[in-house]
Amino acid sequence: MLTPKERAEAAVMLLEQEYPDAICALQYKKDYELLFATRLSAQCTDKRVNIVTQDLYTIFPTLESFAQAQPEEIEKIIRPCGLGRTKARDLNAAAQYLLEVHGGKVPGTMEELLKIPGVGRKTANLILGDLYGKPAIVTDTHCIRLSNRIGLVDGIKEPGKVEKALRPIVPPEASSDFCHRLVLHGRDVCTARKPYCDKCCLKEICMTGSGEKEA
Repeated sequence: MLTPKERAEAAVMLLEQEYPDAICALQYKKDYELLFATRLSAQCTDKRVNIVTQDLYTIFPTLESFAQAQPEEIEKIIRPCGLGRTKARDLNAAAQYLLEVHGGKVPGTMEELLKIPGVGRKTANLILGDLYGKPAIVTDTHCIRLSNRIGLVDGIKEPGKVEKALRPIVPPEASSDFCHRLVLHGRDVCTARKPYCDKCCLKEICMTGSGEKEA
């Protein structure tokens, strides 16, 4: 029986072989664009966010333009992402905060990121991993679902608790890419409705697939 740490290390290696290019699915060119896209991705698919942000970043091409806009103007564009009013208010407030407190630059520490309006640990971890190359556990729906199915955590669904459980067992230097690969694997193979265990690269180490079973 593998320990959670051994299982995590094996999953990191197998997913790296299966998905050598671990990239963020959200499209961005500027640091704050990744921050905003991640906020928009709450309860929305990355594919839809990428479509919406094409127009969003054309109409509001700078952080200053976001800060000066009325939230209602932003809401009109981001409505397809859901929770439009709340997200529009957060983007407007975050733009103002970044300009006033950080000179328009997205900060690189968890403590500073969590002070930005609308930013939680999921967004902060993504920023730390993708922009700053720091260890990061992004507990989105794919990460939570696959971590439970594989056996890295046991019945834990709360993002903060999943993050706390994964940090000691996932190699820090691989953690950010590992989470990106979980997204890719969760979309293609270990889907929410029906996991395709027969073609899963993790089946030999998975607790709920066709591999190792609990005693």
